[in-house]
Amino acid sequence: MKVSIDKNHCQGHTMCNMVAPELFKLDDEDGHAYVETSEVPADLEAAAVAGMNACPERAITVEDRS
Repeated sequence: MKVSIDKNHCQGHTMCNMVAPELFKLDDEDGHAYVETSEVPADLEAAAVAGMNACPERAITVEDRS
C-alpha cells in the first residue's frame, strides 16, 4: 500500500494526524501534513485509510497494490 498527500490541497486541518499520528506527521512551520515514506507498513494500512477518510480536503490518496 502506498500513501501520498497533495500539498496543494492540504489545508492543515490536522484530522489525519489526529486519527493516525504514527503515519501522518505535521510540518512545524505551516501545520500541513506529510508522510515520512510513501510505503505503508502492513500494520499501518488501516491507519492510512482512516487518515485519508478523515481529510476534509480529500488531499490524501491511498493506493492498494494488491
